[in-house]
Amino acid sequence: MTYAVMQPPGACSQRMTKPDVSPTNSVYDVAIIGAGFSGICMGIKLREAGISNFVIMERAEDAGGTWRANDYPGCACDIPSHLYSFSFEPKADWSCLFPRQPEIQDYLLHCVQKYGLRAYIRMHTNLDQAVYDDANNLWRLSSSDGETFFARALVSGMGGLSRPAIPALPGLDTFEGTTFHSAQWNHDYDLGGKKVAVIGTGASAIQFVPQIVDAVGQLVLFQRTPPWIVPRPDRRIFGWEKWLYRHFPLTQRLFRTFIYWRQEVRGIGFTISPKLMQKATKIALQHLQKSVADPGLRQDLTPDYTIGCKRILISNDYYPALQEDNLTLVRSGIRQITRDGIIDDHGHHHSVDAIIFGTGFHATDPLKPTRIFGLGGRELADDWKQGPEAFLGISVNGYPNMFLLMGPNTGLGHNSMIFMIEAQVRYTLRILQRLLSGRVAAYDVKAGDQAAFNKDLQDTFAGTVWASGCDSWYQTAAGRQTVLWPGFTFSYWFRTRRPDLSHYTVTER
Repeated sequence: MTYAVMQPPGACSQRMTKPDVSPTNSVYDVAIIGAGFSGICMGIKLREAGISNFVIMERAEDAGGTWRANDYPGCACDIPSHLYSFSFEPKADWSCLFPRQPEIQDYLLHCVQKYGLRAYIRMHTNLDQAVYDDANNLWRLSSSDGETFFARALVSGMGGLSRPAIPALPGLDTFEGTTFHSAQWNHDYDLGGKKVAVIGTGASAIQFVPQIVDAVGQLVLFQRTPPWIVPRPDRRIFGWEKWLYRHFPLTQRLFRTFIYWRQEVRGIGFTISPKLMQKATKIALQHLQKSVADPGLRQDLTPDYTIGCKRILISNDYYPALQEDNLTLVRSGIRQITRDGIIDDHGHHHSVDAIIFGTGFHATDPLKPTRIFGLGGRELADDWKQGPEAFLGISVNGYPNMFLLMGPNTGLGHNSMIFMIEAQVRYTLRILQRLLSGRVAAYDVKAGDQAAFNKDLQDTFAGTVWASGCDSWYQTAAGRQTVLWPGFTFSYWFRTRRPDLSHYTVTER
């Protein structure tokens, strides 16, 4: 095996024939996995703190993460644009109240360029395995192309919406047409005049179905459970508003603060009193009543679970799209895929040329297929068999100097994930600064503290809307909630404002 001695960007590298990985060798101080919002934020804050010996490993050809990959027609964010951006890098010229994918991707690339991160990102570098070296307190990272990296600290910015989920449908491998997931959109395939099946009616499908329905010949939409949908309060941002934000930045900060607290207030219904969701239910039902004239179709589109238990969606054009003459809504499961179509649970065969999966992501199992080994050779996949868990969603016992951004139970159903990411980066950075000061070799969160934190977390879910009885991608197959933070974002900010190192076992250097 050869060992690549890693240098900061711009320095020369050399190769040794023997794997000497003692801490005196030149290794990365920090290795970041993923160049999405999380990885970019971590990189920016490392540079601001004067830490320059780090690398960002990105499996794709460019930065952007979720917003690079998801470029399907109509892709947009359901959080207002002025809140869906870094607090330290406001964008004064958003075109709409709710940003579209190309604009978010451009914003992220702008951040990479402005903060000088391009030289730190290794594109086309997919992490296969991470192994913690107990003796030397180093992480050994192996990429899919055979390269080996070493780092004192490992920061995962992979997130929960990075690995598309395609259901294991009987006969799928026999289908002779074209198939792809919404997060891996096949732009080379011409949908014009084709018979297309869409499986899934989640956040992605309600955006791309209206965009493609006029182009395809026929569209068969398979709906297992109808989502709750409310109107999308979107509009173009006027020129005078952009001028105001650009010349008087305080006005934009005030608007961002207003949006934050407006979103946060909605968390009361999610976390404290689900009965308050009745107002949202009324809004959604009025939206359905106004948009769909056919009472039979309205019945098929009316959810039978408490609003908020699954993700609430926003759209103004989804319901009109479902009433196009060339669209057939199939409220049934799928029995089998054939070589030229789909057989539903009622036995009806639907002949199609292409199948598009709008079936979401492996949110409750986010790090696979990367294998991560901690102290004594223990593997994270084994420790997470009952579902992923971490202390504050950031640190995992038995995996020293590893930090998760957008980790277990830090997702949101009511506010901006960028707020959570910045809180996690600040917490992680403060530990990293201590780690890299030279006195400490490792920080490992204590097992008892992690267990106590997660017990309180799961107990908290009992009174929330997410425990009202529906099945959702927020939870594991066994019903354990592993995705969402069951509280307000300001409470998470308060808990992560500074690390309490009494929760960690500290190994001195």
